[in-house]
Amino acid sequence: MSEDGLISATAAPEERAFEAGLRPRTLDEFVGQRKVREQLSIMLEGAQGRGRPPDHVLLSGPPGLGKTSLAMIVAEELGVPLRMTSGPAIERAGDLVAILTALTPGEVLFLDEIHRIARPAEELLYAAMEDFRVDVVLGKGPGATAIPLDLAPFTLVGATTRSGLLTGPLRDRFGFTGHMDFYDADELALVLARSARLLGVRLTDDGAVEVAGRSRGTPRIANRLLRRVRDYAEVRADGVVSRDVAQAALRVYDVDALGLDRLDRAVLDALVRRFGGGPVGLGTLAVAVGEEVETVEDVSEPFLLRAGLLVRTARGRVATPAAFTHLGMEPVSDALGRSQAQVVLFAEEPPPV
Repeated sequence: MSEDGLISATAAPEERAFEAGLRPRTLDEFVGQRKVREQLSIMLEGAQGRGRPPDHVLLSGPPGLGKTSLAMIVAEELGVPLRMTSGPAIERAGDLVAILTALTPGEVLFLDEIHRIARPAEELLYAAMEDFRVDVVLGKGPGATAIPLDLAPFTLVGATTRSGLLTGPLRDRFGFTGHMDFYDADELALVLARSARLLGVRLTDDGAVEVAGRSRGTPRIANRLLRRVRDYAEVRADGVVSRDVAQAALRVYDVDALGLDRLDRAVLDALVRRFGGGPVGLGTLAVAVGEEVETVEDVSEPFLLRAGLLVRTARGRVATPAAFTHLGMEPVSDALGRSQAQVVLFAEEPPPV
């Protein structure tokens, strides 16, 4: 959790060192993402049998689900070095050339937020991925000369939270694409049990289930909540994270039974109590809760949508019946018994006759 009490799956800089100690080292240690793990295992084993670097790998999905961990595991399973960078850090084609020419044979290059790489660098990446070659242009205008440089064979692992922003030519050059899904509560309980062992936290089974159920299907959030619950258990309890202790701790940190935090509930409360369930524009909703539009849209709204508490329409955001119920209120309905959300959606997208 951030200092302002908001739950986000994005890792803060001070959290990265802590997360590194909890990361799994092999595919066998990695919990969840069964299909992606199986596919990666087959691909890596086949490449090792041929004695060649595996195809380039693209991992997509929301933040906090383990894309960076899988990139590290790929290098670990292959027994080769790992070099890490990110799309925003590569502002010019020369930046990418410097990284690529320094790679050793078989090395894994992890490029996080690959959708944000500069366009000139992306175009240079095409030949590097396909032919292990880059063309360095010296000079300008008619006198410019292109010098081809051969690269050591490498494997690029790209990670993105916005796969739709990737261009077709870049996406097509990846031999393997894996999509990371949100975790279910049982998988998160296993993640928490492993993290508790590494942290020396005494965590009961029902305590793990309680924290997992409020973690939004995201291991990063689960580990973050575990640290906060551990603090509460050590300061105000006997040091054991049981179900009762977890519930008490998460009440202190404003995380309710569904995993909603202060901002989530403020958004729902404004939408339901002030605006009768909507529809209401995002800007108006942000002003009502005293937050920036980007904060509401990027931090709070995605989970409210996924939890079925809010819907987006062309006329604005609308609360679902589940949102009213979660706040202890009766859903708004019309004379036909339709909820406010159903009325708005019906008006915009009438079913075919």
